[in-house]
Amino acid sequence: MTNNGKLFIVPTPIGNLEDITYRAIETLKNVDFALAEDTRKSSILFKKYSITTPLKSYHINNEHKLVNKYVGDLIEGKNLALVSDAGTPSISDPGFLLIRESIKKNIEIICLPGPTALIPALVMSGLPAERFVFEGFLPKKKGRVSRLQELSNEKRTVILYESPLRVKKTLEDLKEFFGSERLISLSREISKIYEETYRGSISDAITYLADKNPKGEFVICIDKVK
Repeated sequence: MTNNGKLFIVPTPIGNLEDITYRAIETLKNVDFALAEDTRKSSILFKKYSITTPLKSYHINNEHKLVNKYVGDLIEGKNLALVSDAGTPSISDPGFLLIRESIKKNIEIICLPGPTALIPALVMSGLPAERFVFEGFLPKKKGRVSRLQELSNEKRTVILYESPLRVKKTLEDLKEFFGSERLISLSREISKIYEETYRGSISDAITYLADKNPKGEFVICIDKVK
């Protein structure tokens, strides 16, 4: 029988802090410490719910350096929670490396159900939701064209993430590879005060954003090829 600790993957709100579950709060209160993508952002959530568990830094720029240290803590019997800035760790956020290495050491992984932006965006899009493919962020340069060509023939709804700084360019690329009349939806600020979903053709979406300064991370849902 192993004396290893457990690694808890704890989703955190993508907007409204009240979206967190009771189980997530209790888990965060009872682990030995929590690994956070940005301790400053996570500390706001912890303060709201009187969570006094120590926070330690774990993000894309230090995960390769620190992963063995934290796996060692788990082997020593410590229970750890992993959180990202928002949503579920490992979904376009750090987490995969720690989970993979923990599995290699027979450490128990417990992932709590909780928030992620792609599902609400898909549901609100009005596009077919029974089958879909989640692509996260498109490559910025290498492999971008081939990925767009591949996705343009996808027979499932395609879901992308995009930053406010790049969303206009991505829409222009989608117009080139998917055609101007392919239906899409753009969701941003999900569960926040200024939550918004725009639905229409790719061409319409480009026009809609033309004179705007986009803010907030976007979830783009694209209709399947007919």
